Amino acid sequence: MTRTQLTPSQTVGPFFHNALLRPDAARNVLARPDAEGEHIRIEGHVYDGDRAAVPDAMIEIWHANHDGHYHTAPDESPPPLQSRFFGFGRSGTDAAGAYWFETIKPGRVAYDETRLQSPHVCVAVFARGLLNHLFTRLYFADDASNPGDPVLQRVPVERRSALLAVRQVRSPHTVYAFDIVLQGDGETVFFDFRHRRTSR
Repeated sequence: MTRTQLTPSQTVGPFFHNALLRPDAARNVLARPDAEGEHIRIEGHVYDGDRAAVPDAMIEIWHANHDGHYHTAPDESPPPLQSRFFGFGRSGTDAAGAYWFETIKPGRVAYDETRLQSPHVCVAVFARGLLNHLFTRLYFADDASNPGDPVLQRVPVERRSALLAVRQVRSPHTVYAFDIVLQGDGETVFFDFRHRRTSR
């Protein structure tokens, strides 16, 4: 019997701008002007461990609408959101490492049967040299429900500020600033979603 081995991981990129960020694939704007909810803009930069800009990264985000419901497939319940809010976005970084999204501030979603999560945005980071893309969350620094968020509570207190986007009012947008630091001082908190096997 012939045994096969898994193909080893390889570093990826930089191919995002040519492949995944084609004009028909990039989606910086997640909500149309008539979408319900507070319209906001999320802006930030991606930095490496030396605090140098990462000019060819790709950021993906997804989040619930203002009522706390995610965009679902047509055959799922509750029914899909109207086309005014897409629920998913993708942005490349420019030469300065900057990215941006225009969307609506999400509502609270359930964590379990008794607890709600604070409004948050799920974030995936793709960049050259990463064997696996990185996952993090963006919370809103001015939201009063943050102290009770069950996920944020699992992050050491001294690290939580790395997950908080700071509100800035810049006409005509309400902007939340959120930088992503891949490693080193001020590193963003990343979550490990890999499954671990347990022996019996």
